[in-house]
Amino acid sequence: MNAVIACGGTGGHLFPGIAVAETLRGRGHEVMLFISEKEVDTLALKEHPELRYEKLPTVGLPSGFSPAIFGFVRRFADSLSRCRTIYSQFKPNVVLGMGGFTSTAPVMAGRMRGLPTFIHESNAIPGKANRFTARMVRAVLLGFKECAQFFPKARTEVTGTPIRTELRPLDRHLARQKLGLRDDLKTLLVMGGSQGASGINQVMVKAAALLRDAQIQIIHLTGARDEKLVADNYAREQIPALVAPFHHHMELLYSASDLAIARSGAASLAELATFFLPSILIPYPYAAEDHQTRNAEIFARSGAAVVMKEAEVTPESLAHKFRDLLGDEMQLRLMSDAAKRLAPNDAAKRVVDTMEKYVQ
Repeated sequence: MNAVIACGGTGGHLFPGIAVAETLRGRGHEVMLFISEKEVDTLALKEHPELRYEKLPTVGLPSGFSPAIFGFVRRFADSLSRCRTIYSQFKPNVVLGMGGFTSTAPVMAGRMRGLPTFIHESNAIPGKANRFTARMVRAVLLGFKECAQFFPKARTEVTGTPIRTELRPLDRHLARQKLGLRDDLKTLLVMGGSQGASGINQVMVKAAALLRDAQIQIIHLTGARDEKLVADNYAREQIPALVAPFHHHMELLYSASDLAIARSGAASLAELATFFLPSILIPYPYAAEDHQTRNAEIFARSGAAVVMKEAEVTPESLAHKFRDLLGDEMQLRLMSDAAKRLAPNDAAKRVVDTMEKYVQ
């Protein structure tokens, strides 16, 4: 079949969409991705030249009282028209939206053609786009079962959040060797999602002075803006560190690490669980409806993570927390086992199985 996947705007939408596309192609189907005009989408797809994609000019929904609503409506109408034109040539059999307003126009265009349409909601609380788009689809596919309550009138299926096929655990020694890291030090992974997290970067910069004698090494994905600032601070404190704005081989970073400090977007959590990686989660405080906190609470209740509120995190409290955890092998093992139980096994396969079932 010919499948459309609308998945742009953030890594949390894009990477699960790529995972579904890989599974579809593995079964012999043709795939067309719709992405946003953001640079992060285009950069990520450079690693997947086999995937066809089109850019849509959609933006997030502003407040109803904002003058920006007129621009939103115009760009949405342009996106809908573009989708209908592309559909007349590509002739899709099924449309899947991964969330965000990049998904809504493709799903609406699919519904207008009478196609089976779906959305996937990765988070514990759905966004505005998926709440709106849910009324147009055959089924809502969920990353967390806790999200079903927000779609009382829709058919829901829990699939988990898909992750890319290359994200599979590797031997720790080999991963550290490939990254140029030492084998005799505990390794802390710090990341803030696909574009970095300034709040986490700033607290780690201030915490660096507390870590001179910690006997650890750090992998820190900063995003483009803070790379030099973070790298310079670790170098000044003589802390072994691999600092980069972004990394295309996350399987190496996850496999090399003993503990992660991270945001709690659903895609990041799915990847942490796949690698059985214990974590300190600092939810992004301005996420829509505070959904990152709800995501993090699911991991905390299971024992896979510790949650810290960004407003309450200090360099001292964060350094103390991860030094305690890295020094407690039993606690790390228990957290790792809990993360393993949350791993989204075969999520992409389950999504594709559902799409195939409805098309047939």
